[in-house]
Amino acid sequence: MAASDRPGPDLTGHVALVTGASSGLGRRAAIALVRAGAQVVAVARRIEALADLASEADGAVAPLPFDLARRDALPELARAAAEPFGAPDILVHAAGINTREPADAVTPEGWDVTLGLNLAVPFFLSQACAPAMKEKGWGRIVNFASLQSTRAFPGGLAYGASKGGIAQLTRAMAEAWSPHGINCNAIGPGFFRTELTQAVFADPERAARNAAQTCIGRNGEPEDLDGPLLFLCSDMARYVTGQVLMVDGGFTAK
Repeated sequence: MAASDRPGPDLTGHVALVTGASSGLGRRAAIALVRAGAQVVAVARRIEALADLASEADGAVAPLPFDLARRDALPELARAAAEPFGAPDILVHAAGINTREPADAVTPEGWDVTLGLNLAVPFFLSQACAPAMKEKGWGRIVNFASLQSTRAFPGGLAYGASKGGIAQLTRAMAEAWSPHGINCNAIGPGFFRTELTQAVFADPERAARNAAQTCIGRNGEPEDLDGPLLFLCSDMARYVTGQVLMVDGGFTAK
């Protein structure tokens, strides 16, 4: 997983904290950041999956098992994340949950879990990491939005509410912290094959319909995330903040 010679942002000397790094787009984000030269603290609950990621990274990934549902312990997470390589100046919030419940079946408990992990954690973890970024005068925060930040999908009431909130949270965080050199943006993935979208890709006809709804004509591949993510994490995006960049093949353009 060494840095390649391909052109692109050079993140050597930067430390990234990536949540949800054990699988899916979080794992892909960690890999892309390492290839760009960053050192990565990878956060998730699954210790074995984090260890597998770290074993591929030649010392550039420090696994940090942590249950993000422990909201009161997020300042502790920020302190622990600074131990392997120094305080993170890049923060990627890729952890998330989608219970896919119809509106009449949403429970208060399920609502709280979804809004807590998808919306509250990105803010409170960013809040805990922001002081070190302010001290450095440089930081990059990337939230994960969704097609459901702007579209309503069946069975997506709580998830959609959380991802609609992420779009506004991104703007509010940018307003608060960009004067200190901390740019805050979000990526809105289309349909990528991940654990969160297993139900979609288990139905070939549904997956094909989703692909047909894009301008490009296909669903996303993990490597399609790399360029947009690295752009937002680098000095190439020094005048970009408070934005949601849809990486969806043009799904939301049709």
